[in-house]
Formats: sequence, structure tokens, C-alpha cells
Amino acid sequence: MSTNIYVGNLTFDTDSRRLEDLFSEHGAVTKAQVITDRETGRSRGFGFVEMGSAEAAEKAISALNGKDLGGRQLTVNLAKERSR
Repeated sequence: MSTNIYVGNLTFDTDSRRLEDLFSEHGAVTKAQVITDRETGRSRGFGFVEMGSAEAAEKAISALNGKDLGGRQLTVNLAKERSR
């Protein structure tokens, strides 16, 4: 079962590939996506990473939460389920 992680406070030039590379150092990444504005295509400054296991997700969260990336401190935690 995969675990979904929220990543906030990204620089606007961080792309999905860079996000995947950053998290793959801590375990298998199933999917990484930086959320973009629909009209401009510009990053909204946050994204989501899906890790292959809960253990890998916990390891990545503890290693990357508060880490500096491009002059910004990352916010990394378990993603909350979206209410519809």
C-alpha cells in the first residue's frame, strides 16, 4: 500500500522530477507531482509524493521536514484525505 505525503513551501522552479529525486533518496517513489496553476502553468508552491511503503514515507518525512531547499524550509507531512 502506498502512502501519500504533502510537501509545502516549494520554490516556484521546483518541478515534479526534482521532487521525485529528492524523495527517492529515502525509498521507492510511486508518483511525485508539483501542483500547478491551471491558467498560468506556474507552480503553486506545493506538491504530493506517493511512497511505496509507510516505512519509506516515515523515513522521508523525518529526514525532509524542515530541510532547506532553494532557500526555503520544506513542510513535509502525511497528506490529509480530501473531503468532497
